[in-house]
Amino acid sequence: NVHDGRLGNAGYYLHAAPANRCWAAVRLWRKVTTWSAVGAAFNSNPVRRLDLLQRHGLFGVPELSSTEGFERVQRRALLEAEQLVAKACRTAPGASTVEVFDKLSDTLCRVADLADFIKVAHPDPEYREAGEKTCIKIGTAVEKLNTNVELCRSLKNLLDNQEVMDQLDPETRRVAELFMFDFEISGIHLDEEQRKEAVDLNVKLLDLNNQFLMGCHMPNRIDGRALPTHIHHHFTSEGNYLQIGGLHADSPDDVVREVAYRIFLYPNRDLMDILDQLLSCRNKLARLVGYESYAHRALRGTMAKNPDNVMNFLQLLTDKLKDRTEKDFKMMKDMKCKLNPRNPDLMPWDHSYLSGVIRAERFNIEPSLYSPYFSLGSCMDGLNALFTQLYGVSLLAEQPSAGEVWSEDVRKLAVVHETEGLLGYIYCDFFIRPDKPHQDCHFTVRGGRMQDDGRYQLPVVALMLSLPRPGRDAPTLLTPAMMENLFHEMGHAMHSMLGRTRYQHVTGTRCATDFAEVPSILMEYFATDYRVISQFARDYQTGQPLPQSMVTRLCESKKVCGAADTQLQVFYAALDQAYHGKPQSRSTTDILIDLQQKYYGLPCVPNTAWHLRFSHLVGYGAKYYSYLMSRAVASMVWRQCFQKDPLNRYTGERYRREMLAHGGGREPMQMVEDMLQKKPSMEDFVDALVSEMDPDFESIIMDSEN
Repeated sequence: NVHDGRLGNAGYYLHAAPANRCWAAVRLWRKVTTWSAVGAAFNSNPVRRLDLLQRHGLFGVPELSSTEGFERVQRRALLEAEQLVAKACRTAPGASTVEVFDKLSDTLCRVADLADFIKVAHPDPEYREAGEKTCIKIGTAVEKLNTNVELCRSLKNLLDNQEVMDQLDPETRRVAELFMFDFEISGIHLDEEQRKEAVDLNVKLLDLNNQFLMGCHMPNRIDGRALPTHIHHHFTSEGNYLQIGGLHADSPDDVVREVAYRIFLYPNRDLMDILDQLLSCRNKLARLVGYESYAHRALRGTMAKNPDNVMNFLQLLTDKLKDRTEKDFKMMKDMKCKLNPRNPDLMPWDHSYLSGVIRAERFNIEPSLYSPYFSLGSCMDGLNALFTQLYGVSLLAEQPSAGEVWSEDVRKLAVVHETEGLLGYIYCDFFIRPDKPHQDCHFTVRGGRMQDDGRYQLPVVALMLSLPRPGRDAPTLLTPAMMENLFHEMGHAMHSMLGRTRYQHVTGTRCATDFAEVPSILMEYFATDYRVISQFARDYQTGQPLPQSMVTRLCESKKVCGAADTQLQVFYAALDQAYHGKPQSRSTTDILIDLQQKYYGLPCVPNTAWHLRFSHLVGYGAKYYSYLMSRAVASMVWRQCFQKDPLNRYTGERYRREMLAHGGGREPMQMVEDMLQKKPSMEDFVDALVSEMDPDFESIIMDSEN
C-alpha cells in the first residue's frame, strides 16, 4: 500500500518514470544538458492523461469536483466534529484525550486548510467564493468550540491529573497544553456573557481581516490627464483613468517611482477605518481574555516570549547597524546625485532602485546573465539532489488524476525516503495566470498525524510562485531572486514533509511563527553556496556550468546596502509591535511617522499611508519581527553546522532529528539550543545578522585570482 509509508522502494527507483505516473519530457531545448524525470517535468509542458471514466475532485477529494461539494464536505466535517466533541467529553483522562482532540482538530483543519488555499488560488471565482464561505463557516465553528466549557473541562481534567500527566510522553503533554492555550486565549475562563463576546469578536475579526487584505491589494485610480503622458504606458488604462496597482519600486524612471508611490499609497478613509477596527478588536479580545495587549497574547509560546524582548532585539539591532545604515544611505544619495543632479534628495521610493543600481555597478550582476543557468527544471534537479544527499529523500513527478488540480500547469510531486517510503505530496502551482495573486507562499492542505489504525496520515502541501511560463523556444528561466524564492518555499515544504509528529496540531510549519521561517531561510544559504549551485546550474542550451566567479559576485552584492535593507525591516517590525501594543491616543498614521523617523531614517511622505498596504498585519500581527529572528537563527545554524560541508548527510540527518522532525511539538528555543549546542542570547541573534554584512574577503580574493 503506497499510503502506509512502507512501500518497497525498488518500485520507485527501478521505475522512476512510468508512462502512467510521470510527466512527458518534451526535448524542445536541450542540446547538451540532461534533465532527470523531475527536471523534465518542470522544463516541459504537461501532457495530461485523459480519464473519461472517472473525474476526481480537487486534491483527490471526490466531492470537490464541483463547487456544491464544499457544502457537503463542510457539513460532514461539522457532523463528525460534533461526534468527536461528545467522545472527548466522555473520555477518561489520558493520552486518548489528546488523541481525540487532535482528531477533532484534524477533521476541521482538513476542510478549512484546503478551502483557505482554494479561495486564493483557484482560477474560477465560483470556487474561490465557495472556499471563502467554507473558511468562514469552519472558522466560526472553531471559535465556538474554543469556548465550549464542557469540552475544555475534559482537557482540564487531564492537565490537573499530575499522575496521568507524568506518564505521558513530552509531545503529548505539550499538545495538551497547546490545546488548553487555545481555550484560554478564547476566554474559556470568562462568564457566559463574556465568552459570547469573545466569540463575537473573533468572528468579527475574520471579516475585518478579509476586508483589510482585499483593500491592501486594490489598485488606486487617477485621471490620466493628471500625469505626464510619457509615463502612461507604465500603468493600466481604464478609460480616461490610470490604475496604479503597485509601487514600481525598481523602475529606472524617477517620476514613475514617485508617482506610483504617492498614488498607490494615497490614504483610503474606508480602509483606515477597517484597520482601526481590526486593531481595536484585537486589543479588546486580548484584554478580555486577560492579556496586557494583543502583542502579549500573540507572542506567548514564541522564541521571543514577549513584546519587551522583541523591542530589545529590534533596538539592539538598530544600534549595531547605525553607522552602516548611515553609510548605505550616503551611497544611495551619492548615486542619486549622479543619476539625477536636479533632484538629489533621497526619498523612500528610491531605496530599492538605487541599492540595486549600486549592486549592479559594483558587481555586474545583471539577472539576465544568470537566468540561462537557472531553468526551472535544472533548479528542481538541484533541489532533488540536495534533498537526496542531506536526507535520503527524492522528488518524483506524478501525473495528477483528472480534476485533482485546479490548473493544467500544476505539477504534483511525491516525496519519497530511501527507507521510510512515501512521506507526502507537494503540489507545485508555479506559473503566473490571470487573477492569481503575485505572491510566493506555502499552504498546508493536510497535516501529518498518526491514525487510529497505526498508519501515518501523509502531509499534503501546496506551493505557489509567480514564475513566467515556458515558451516555445526556452523553458522557464529564473532570475537569482526567483531561484532563491523557490528554495525558500521548498524549505517550508520539506519542513512539512520531514516532520513525523504524532499529532497534526503541531505538524510541520504549525509551530511558533519566529521558528517557522528558519527552515525556509536556511534554504536560501544553500541556494547561494557554489558547492550546491554547481550541481545543477547549467546553461540550458550549451550545458556550460555557471562560473564560480558569478556566484561570488552575486553573494557579495547582497551585502551592499544590507544595513539599510535590514533597518527597513526593523522599522516594519517596530510598527507592527506599536500597533499591537497598548493603545495610543494618536492615529496609526502619526505612529508610523514617528517610528519611520526613529527606526528608518528616510522621510515620511505627506498624504501617503504605507501601513494601509502592510498586508502582513493580518497573518503576522505582532509577529513581523519573526523574519529577522528566524534569519538570525538560520545564519547561526548555517555557519555552525553546514558552512563547512553543505552536503554532509550526517549533518542533514541531525538537522532533521533536532529541528525539522518535531514541527511545533517541542519548545522552539529548545530545538535551536539542541542544534547549536548552546543557548543563544538576543545579542547573539543581533551579531549573527550584522556579521552577514561583512565582506567575504577570501572569496573576493579567489574571484580576483580567477
